[in-house]
Amino acid sequence: MYIIFDTETTGLPKSWNAPYTDTDNWPRCIQIAWQLHDNFGELIEHKDYLVKPEGFNIPYDAERIHGISTELADQQGVSLEKVLVEFNEALAKAEFVVGQNVGFDNNVMGCEFHRLGVQTSLNEMPVLDTCTEKTAQLCQLPGGRGGKFKLPTLTELHEFLFHEPFNEAHNATADVEATTRCFFELLRTGNYSGQELNASDNYLREFIEKNRTPFKAVGHTHINLQEESAKIKAVLEKEAPDTDIIDVSGNAKRLKEVDFSHLHNHSQFSILQSTITVSDLVKKAVAIGSQAVALTDSGNMMAAFHFVREVLSHNKNIEAQVAAAADKGEEFNGKPIIPIVGCEFNVCKDHLDKTQKDNGSRIVLMAKNRKGYHNLAKLSSLAFTEGFYYIPRIDHKLIEQYKEDLICLTGNVTGEVPSLILNVGENQAEETLLWYKQQFGDDLYIELNRHGTEEEARINDTLISFHQKHGIKIVATNDTYYIDKSDAAAHDI
Repeated sequence: MYIIFDTETTGLPKSWNAPYTDTDNWPRCIQIAWQLHDNFGELIEHKDYLVKPEGFNIPYDAERIHGISTELADQQGVSLEKVLVEFNEALAKAEFVVGQNVGFDNNVMGCEFHRLGVQTSLNEMPVLDTCTEKTAQLCQLPGGRGGKFKLPTLTELHEFLFHEPFNEAHNATADVEATTRCFFELLRTGNYSGQELNASDNYLREFIEKNRTPFKAVGHTHINLQEESAKIKAVLEKEAPDTDIIDVSGNAKRLKEVDFSHLHNHSQFSILQSTITVSDLVKKAVAIGSQAVALTDSGNMMAAFHFVREVLSHNKNIEAQVAAAADKGEEFNGKPIIPIVGCEFNVCKDHLDKTQKDNGSRIVLMAKNRKGYHNLAKLSSLAFTEGFYYIPRIDHKLIEQYKEDLICLTGNVTGEVPSLILNVGENQAEETLLWYKQQFGDDLYIELNRHGTEEEARINDTLISFHQKHGIKIVATNDTYYIDKSDAAAHDI
């Protein structure tokens, strides 16, 4: 017998080569579907479950792909224990595990079995994958590595075999139905050998004899998971208690009177990322009346000397103009500005590990004083000399070692905490934020960015809830890579 299965998860692993026993690496299963078929393709059993997210939530980016929200899985899901028991019973009846890129699903479910300490034969069973170099040769799709044909997606394989698209991708029950159809069609058309199937040529001939026409879909009904999630969210919003209406009409006027300084800026020294020259950055800060301006290039501090020199030159000119105006008995409103030297670091799991690519996520650190500057320089140097692997990198251990007299911002959407909110889960993001709070105390600031994207809106709502819960201060700043010279208030919030 063959068991064909598929999962939907909370995301992707950090390392594809990690063993399934690495529970920190492999994502959680939030939907699983399987079909059990006999040796000649007859359906024996079909199951489809949403899994309750117990102890974690479903991140935004994962929900956006498959449509399964935390609320939907919580309301309609079953316990992981129930799923594993029934899945184990189905596995016991099968000889082969079948799937599209099934190694990923094997590891996800193997890890779920491992988390609960449940014995299973899953990871010892022989595997038949519909996503291989053989199906790549069959479909002959350009774009593979080294001039080879690329591995086909389930949609591409389905369209090649049946000359019709498959539009229900990222719903486990629909994916299983399509994978099953593709697998048996591949078997029917002679794309598996007797050796691969651990069977005789007589079996293959008998299979083809019993299945003379292309395989049809089983015909299961597939729920639109995004629509179901939207319905539940609408009900929850309707049932939510009314909140007080806050009058914000005076905020715009008040904000005009508040001093604003850009704290997250990149210069042309952030190679291939920014078009800002150091002189333009300083001129812009002067033009909008900032008291200070920060330079936070990506991974390096090569512009720090030029930046400070430019600001000090401006301040020296201001002093001269103030003195000249005083001699004439005139007023002069020009003000000096404060240069803040910082750096946007890539923080990975282990900056010494070069066995696999890990660009990590970004965090912004700024110097409070001379010692802070020296610590910044040390971190930047170590990122290049010890941590460089594709890009310069540091890790939590280095931050702990050189955190003194530094100010920390949580960064933009690629920041460590925001990226966890989007890609892993709010619980893990909160744990990481509290680690940074433990390191930096009152020198940690939650950074809010508003460029009008849906991702930032989701991140900001969560970050504001963290602020309310833990009292961590907020700074509003746009991650600035260019300057619009036609608008003196460009990037202000």
